[in-house]
Amino acid sequence: MEILLTRHGQTEWNFLQKVQGKADIKLNEKGIKQAKDVKDKLKNEQIDLILCSPLIRANDSRNIPILIDEKLSERDFGEFEGMPTTDFDYEAFWSYKQNTQYNKAENIKDFFQRVYGFLDDIYLKYKDKRILLIAHGGISIPVYCYFNGIPDKDTLLG
Repeated sequence: MEILLTRHGQTEWNFLQKVQGKADIKLNEKGIKQAKDVKDKLKNEQIDLILCSPLIRANDSRNIPILIDEKLSERDFGEFEGMPTTDFDYEAFWSYKQNTQYNKAENIKDFFQRVYGFLDDIYLKYKDKRILLIAHGGISIPVYCYFNGIPDKDTLLG
């Protein structure tokens, strides 16, 4: 199995540096252009299947089967949804070591378990395929860790 991973284009909340997890925010003008640019860059790539987050900012259109999968949704930011990253401890939020339990936000280890389970499943179902995942910035963190191990550092950002 070969995986290509791309993140959705910019939304207004990205521009304003607000976190967006489950909020279904549309792409802004720049994000639409970014999505078209990525689509153009990938047009000559052999892709057997596209797996996509159900959130509107990650949708794609191409003559390849597109499967929507909830497991590719961004991490649920719960009580922090829509807040600027400077209004809460954003680095601690992305700390696997701290593993903070929140009132509403998705715990990091639960998030990793969701994404790891998804990757295990697609390997079993599509091991002979070249797959494009269209998802979110947060999804890229456990995907990276799945293949490279969880780094021994305080935050998984950067």
